[in-house]
Amino acid sequence: MAANELVVEPDRTRIHEGEVLTLTVTGKTDIEINLRNPFDFDMSSLPKPDIEKLEGDFEILSTNEQYSILSLNRDMVGEITWTYQLAPTTTGKLTIPALSFKDAESEPIDIQVESGAPTANEQDGPRDSFIELETNKDEVYVQEQLVLTVKLFFTGNLIRGELSEPEHPHAIIESLGKQGEYTRYRDGMRYRVVERRYALFPQREGELSLQPIRFEGQARNNDGQLKLLRDNATLFDIPVKGVPAEFSGDTWLPARNLSLNESGLPENRTVSAGQNLTRTLKLQADGLPSETLPPFPEEMPDGMRAYPEKPERTTTPGSEGLASELTQTAALVPVQPGELTLPEIRIPWWDTENDTERVAVIPASTLTIEAIPGQIESLPADSPDEAGAAVDDEEKSPETTPANNEGPGFWPLVALALLGAWLATLAAWWFSRRRVQPTTGVESSGDLSEQALFRDLCEAARRGSATTTDLLVRWMAARHPEHTFHSIVDVNRFLEDKELAAEIAELQQRLFGTPEQQATVPWNGDRLVTALIRNRGATGTQGKEDRLPPLYPEGLRTSGS
Repeated sequence: MAANELVVEPDRTRIHEGEVLTLTVTGKTDIEINLRNPFDFDMSSLPKPDIEKLEGDFEILSTNEQYSILSLNRDMVGEITWTYQLAPTTTGKLTIPALSFKDAESEPIDIQVESGAPTANEQDGPRDSFIELETNKDEVYVQEQLVLTVKLFFTGNLIRGELSEPEHPHAIIESLGKQGEYTRYRDGMRYRVVERRYALFPQREGELSLQPIRFEGQARNNDGQLKLLRDNATLFDIPVKGVPAEFSGDTWLPARNLSLNESGLPENRTVSAGQNLTRTLKLQADGLPSETLPPFPEEMPDGMRAYPEKPERTTTPGSEGLASELTQTAALVPVQPGELTLPEIRIPWWDTENDTERVAVIPASTLTIEAIPGQIESLPADSPDEAGAAVDDEEKSPETTPANNEGPGFWPLVALALLGAWLATLAAWWFSRRRVQPTTGVESSGDLSEQALFRDLCEAARRGSATTTDLLVRWMAARHPEHTFHSIVDVNRFLEDKELAAEIAELQQRLFGTPEQQATVPWNGDRLVTALIRNRGATGTQGKEDRLPPLYPEGLRTSGS
């Protein structure tokens, strides 16, 4: 009978951290063959070496077994070969202890594990796999983009593989698209390469230290042999600088490039009151995610209403890093004739390519707002009385007519006809009011003008007409001639009625807002009319409401009134 044998052979006794050691263990033992059926035997039932002794210093990555039968001096000998892929768990001098197989025992073997990757002189030959790390800069500012490139080189046909991602608790890390795959030659060896790119944004100044990038996989070489691939690489520490003291902006924006654009305003900068403009502001930056871009200022001049849409932010990865865009679209509605100036927009940013501050600017833009044809603008203080006095003087003193208008002509006849129609309408209204309240005394022409304006205002509010705000300004000027009202802003400041202001704002959104802001249900102006009536009763002069008849038109009364 042949004695039991055990042979343990590592492929090398000096390796580097991250490399894989191949350990071959061969055992021989006598076996008995069934003469009735010589092929009926089970080699897997044979004992195995006590390989678990290695688990303290090595990680067993894979195991492969091969069986064969030999005939020695008419005796049948079974030979079993175990191939183990071992990864050292630490550096320094490690020992493969003596292994046992039946009554056979191997000798201990020392393995020296060096830290770091091997140099070109230390390599016994071309490496099966390795990792290279590259960055586009040696130092960055806090929150500045750092582009990291990870390249994995390997030989053979990769069956499986896991390449770790960069991680850091104080850095935002974004993948820059899909990985690339190509081939390269190194030291006369053809490698397949997997390349990944990342954008890193350190959030704290100091040193940026990344964990090692690791790879583990299996590949089959040209001979059909299965090899375990394993490697790691560590990026050098990146210095991270703080925000420069000379930066003047409120929001720190370190970028390769940044631009600010505006569109939607007419070229001649002339619009009509009530005309809906769509203004688009666009902020574009290279080297920043869109979430870091600051919102546009909301400041607007008096006489201009703004109805902004929800801002749109997009971030696009590219080979050079992230490209971001912030777009803000708003509907602008001028409500006051004259000149309005849209304020300047300034966004300071830091040019990381030239290491200096720059400012993106949209200059201030002055718009000329033309009145709507036929629109009566709100009058300044005391102007209603002065205008009425001027009409009376002209009617009483026809000799003040310019000399060049000889004879009655066409326009005096038209004025006379309009005056007659106005008097007839006034008389009909006065008699109707007397039927409602016979005890009401004679009212002044100023009261009649204010009442007529208020009636028209209530009718426009009930319909949801675009003339509502203009009528409200005119009515307030007639109601309070001691004050000046140029726009709805002046009205809101004077009345300080949040409910009325909210109803007017809702009406303006329905009339001039975007399709998303415009309601789809029919307009119901009851709340707005009620708020107007309440304010008319609350803002009248002393004792005036005691002698004025109710002016809520019959067709506009709310249910239950």
